[in-house]
Amino acid sequence: MSTSAASSPRRLTRKGQETRQRIVGAAADLIFEQGVARTTIEEVRAAAGVSSSQLYHYFDDKPALVRAVIEHQSDVIVGGQETFDLSTLEGIRTWRDWVVQHQRETSCVGGCPIGSLGSELAETDSQGRDQVAAGFKRWEASIRRGLREMHAQGRLSSETDPDALALALLAALQGGLLLTQIERDTTALEAALDAMLDLIARRS
Repeated sequence: MSTSAASSPRRLTRKGQETRQRIVGAAADLIFEQGVARTTIEEVRAAAGVSSSQLYHYFDDKPALVRAVIEHQSDVIVGGQETFDLSTLEGIRTWRDWVVQHQRETSCVGGCPIGSLGSELAETDSQGRDQVAAGFKRWEASIRRGLREMHAQGRLSSETDPDALALALLAALQGGLLLTQIERDTTALEAALDAMLDLIARRS
């Protein structure tokens, strides 16, 4: 097995794309449940229902698979974020309620799929850390687009910096998710998001 950082780009058939996505999905679930270090290639292979040769056809090594998982989790989170209209206070409140409800439905287990990867990889895998950082930048940009639109439409005061506000909202979310995971209670998450909503409302 190669020790290269990532798999070489390959043109895939539709069936190949489906197989690759099944592998990534299985790896994402296992890594979310038990972390990168404790998840083995064999566990991923078994969960995805593929042979070793199939798995290594798509991924040169475990780091390449982990990076595919980071990309997958970023796609899922940003895609979910973009189903909400963050250009209005009402839309942000709707998103806030969804985030809190999702944590309740999962019993506050697991934390943030991107944040947990970042915590595990930050000091051990510089390429993985960079990719997690890129995922957070995508997430921040999704929030920023809504707040910039809110600002452009005059729904935020002219002196408000929507970019700084977007970063603060993401930071509040991450801190709230971490405490919610540790305490198995959404109180901290609700407090963090409500404080940001109050700030946005005061600047509306």
